[in-house]
Amino acid sequence: MESVEKELKEQIAAVKADMQNLRNIEPAKRGSEGARLNKLKTELEDKLQTFYRDREERELNAKLERDPLIDITIPDINAKHGGLHPISIIMNEVEDVFSQMGFIIEDGPEIATEFECFDSLNCPKSHPARDMQDTFWLSDGRVLRTQTSAHQNYMLKKYGPEFRAICPGRTYRNENVDATHDTTFFQVEGMMVGSDVSIANLIYFMREALTAVFKKDIKVRLRPGYFPFVEPGFELDASCPFCENGCPICKGNKWIEFCGCGMIHPKVLEMGGVDPKKYTGFAFGFGLTRLAMMRYGISDIRLFNSGNLEFLQGGVR
Repeated sequence: MESVEKELKEQIAAVKADMQNLRNIEPAKRGSEGARLNKLKTELEDKLQTFYRDREERELNAKLERDPLIDITIPDINAKHGGLHPISIIMNEVEDVFSQMGFIIEDGPEIATEFECFDSLNCPKSHPARDMQDTFWLSDGRVLRTQTSAHQNYMLKKYGPEFRAICPGRTYRNENVDATHDTTFFQVEGMMVGSDVSIANLIYFMREALTAVFKKDIKVRLRPGYFPFVEPGFELDASCPFCENGCPICKGNKWIEFCGCGMIHPKVLEMGGVDPKKYTGFAFGFGLTRLAMMRYGISDIRLFNSGNLEFLQGGVR
């Protein structure tokens, strides 16, 4: 076998030498002779590569014959496998819960127009609420969405006056980064619109969703709260799912501030092409990142975007 390899290499070397001597032959014959030598060189190199492949296959077959228990198709049992990010796990669970309750799952764009992110949510340029959402602007006037509520106008126009949908995804804000604030985080926006939608529907769906996510009976309560795109607006609290008599998560209050919500403002419905005299709806928005922190007892939000492998494997809190 070694003689075959040696012979092929010698033939290739000889052809290369002949190609170097092309300049010494008559100009009229150089073209045809050069083409012949180039073709011969390619054929010899292909034969050498075929020889190498055949030899490798023979060596592998010989190894398998010596140890027939080796199965090269079986994955390495010691190989490290990847896994889902904590936020991805929570997002999948939330989507499953709401889809089972008849909600459409929307995947909104992370880049929005100024109208979608602010004006369509009853938050014009002069509105002070914009100051709390100082964010990242693009050179064309669009913006990295500050909240998943930026998809409300699109959903109203897409589905019309009767639908229920959620839009989970990444959002951005110009925050002072610390253990509880980051420039990038995840939210879920939810809407239900119809001819007879009330606050009672909002309470029911939030209670059922939280009970399913935390896998225990969760109570909810509403407190007055202000958001420009709902009227009336509320802060929704959930009974602490981690304790009975107070714990570090709820700080002994037995309640956790969970999300903002309320009945969709008539102006928001109008800008979405829905008649507020005929139809009503509720909207809510909560933080997926905060939910993941609660579920897994994570004290520093910065860990989610750190790429820390120990954290992603469950070793860092």
